[in-house]
Order: sequence, then C-alpha cells, then structure tokens
Amino acid sequence: MPLTATRAAPTFVSVLLRGLLAGLAAGLLAGTFAYVAGEPHVEGAIAIEQAAAHAEPAGGGHDHEDALVSRSGQRGGLFLATGLFGAAMGGLLATAYVLLCRRRRAYDDGRSGLLLAGAALLGVVIVPFIKYPANPPAVGDPATIDQRTGTYLLMVVLGLVAVWAGSLGYRALGDGAPQWLRATTALGGFLLVTAVSYVVLPSFQEVPDDFPAALLWDFRLASLGTQVVLWTGIGLLFAALMNHERRRGTASAPLST
Repeated sequence: MPLTATRAAPTFVSVLLRGLLAGLAAGLLAGTFAYVAGEPHVEGAIAIEQAAAHAEPAGGGHDHEDALVSRSGQRGGLFLATGLFGAAMGGLLATAYVLLCRRRRAYDDGRSGLLLAGAALLGVVIVPFIKYPANPPAVGDPATIDQRTGTYLLMVVLGLVAVWAGSLGYRALGDGAPQWLRATTALGGFLLVTAVSYVVLPSFQEVPDDFPAALLWDFRLASLGTQVVLWTGIGLLFAALMNHERRRGTASAPLST
C-alpha cells in the first residue's frame, strides 16, 4: 500500500490566533492608509467647523468646548484604534471560518476565510456606505446623532442579511444548476434585500450648503478606502497564514498506509 500523509484539522485556538494576527496587521495597514489619505481632509473639515464656530455671535446657543484629546493625540490613537478594531474583526472572521469549515467537515487553505472577508466587506461596509456614507466634522446635526447611529447599525445588519440571501439563493439551486443561473439567483436575492432596506430606512440630508463638495467626497472615499484596505488585508493575510499552516501540517504529518 502506498504511504500517504494525514493531517489533523487545526484547532480553534490556532485559527483564532492567526485571525487576530492578520487583523492586527491589516488594521495597522488601514491606519496608515487613513493617516495618509484621510487626515488632510479631516483637518480641512475641522478648519471649516472652527471657522463657523468663531463666526457665530456670542450666546448663540452653542458651547464650543476644547477637545478632550489633542489632534496629535488623535492621530496617534488612530493606529491604536484601527489595530484593535482589525484584531477584533480578524477574530470574528476566524470564528466564522471555523464554524463554516466544521459545517462542511473539511478545512481548506484559507480560501473560505478570504471569501468570508469579501462577504464582510460587501455587507458590513459597501452596502451601508451607499445608504449612509461617512461624514467629516462639521457635517451632520448633533440632534440626530442617536437616530443616525441606530439606523446605520441596522443597515449593517441588513447588509449581512443581503449577503446571506445571496448565498442562500446560490446554494438553493444545487450543484447541478448552471453557474450563470446560480449567480443570477444570488445577485437577485442580494439586490432584493438591499433595495428594500434602502427604501424602508430613512435618509439624512444634513450637509451644509456651503460645505465644499470636493472635500466631502474626498473624505468619504478615504473612509471607504480605509475599510477596503482593512478587509482586503484581513482576507489575504488570513488566507496566507492558513495556507502556511496547511503546508507545515502536511510536511510534519505522520505517514499512513
């Protein structure tokens, strides 16, 4: 009988550690992108906000207090925030990867993790961004911040539901169906949930008329780019780490007849 190498499935702890490491590295990379591409636009928006505050008459009903954290502290905290957020998202992705692979009763080299990262980017970032794009300082009514936060979080949930609906539509037809039909069904399910969500949830048009449109969209694109860098980095790094684990496990696995 020929000798073959058998490989044990990776433990949850080992997969989780790789997800945390991939998320931390991707978070720091995303922080670097946000610092280079986003900070200049934040500074521009803050300058507009401060100019508007100084132009208000005394006793205009707004108290302009000094920020608790200086701008230099905020810039340094940017990397800490994106690093911790990336690690958290990497841990969640690793957990979802383990659950998915256990359901399929097989582990792959991280391609499922890469697919999960792409699904998270679509459902958690892109779908909500189209409905509720990020706003810089000086944009948005403070009186509606709680409502805007709640609807945004609901949009994130609905974005994940839309991705799930697309996945369900793809798998519902079975492996015997043509790929184009399965892809069309998946796209239809995703678009249906997304469109209904966009119609049902309220919109907020709170951009001041005199706010520079170029600055607004440059900030929004930088914000979106930061998330794209984060989730792309998590997916690629996690897949690379799992592929390395698979190769190492295969090389050290005992031979069986």
